[in-house]
Parts: sequence; structure tokens; C-alpha cells
Amino acid sequence: MPHTLVPSDRVEHAHVYGRDGTKLGSIERLMLDKVSGTVAYAVIKTGGLLGSHHHCPIRWDALRFDSARQAFQSDVTLEDLRAGPSELDEEAFDWGDRSRPHPHYWTV
Repeated sequence: MPHTLVPSDRVEHAHVYGRDGTKLGSIERLMLDKVSGTVAYAVIKTGGLLGSHHHCPIRWDALRFDSARQAFQSDVTLEDLRAGPSELDEEAFDWGDRSRPHPHYWTV
């Protein structure tokens, strides 16, 4: 069995598909907990109109690697992402600040 470790630069930009098979977007970055060293969540960059993009967090434990697609699979849909927290093309947004409570997304 091949090993299960992967460098972060090979996870970034990997595609993410929802439970209905729709492409949700791609992984923009991983957020790591400095104390435990675990991945807390992935920031997913979704496509938008006229080149705009939304950045949405998905808990890392909600993603599964699909080796056939060489992509990640999640049980969320585009509607689930739209209903949760997101930022529109905001590079300066502090994704490490979890002061805006949302238990579905900001867990470690």
C-alpha cells in the first residue's frame, strides 16, 4: 500500500467535489493548528461570475481523498458552502481568526 502522506503544495489547488458530483472549487490553502500540528480546515476557492471567487472553509475531516479522480470529495454542496461563512476575493482576510462563531467550520 502506498504511503498516505502528501506535501501541502500538492494539496493546494486540488479539486474538491460535492456529494452530488459537482465541482465545488479547489483548495486555496490549509489552516494548521500551531499547537497540535493538525490541519483544522481547508479554504476552498469557488468559481464566480466575471472572475470573482469566494473563499469558503471546509473542515479537514469533512474531506476524503478520491484516488480515482485524484481530487477530494465532501458531503457538502454548493448551497451548503453559500450558506456558510465566506469571503469574496479578500486576500487580507485573517483565516486564523475564529472569533466569528460557526461551529461547523471553525473546529480543530
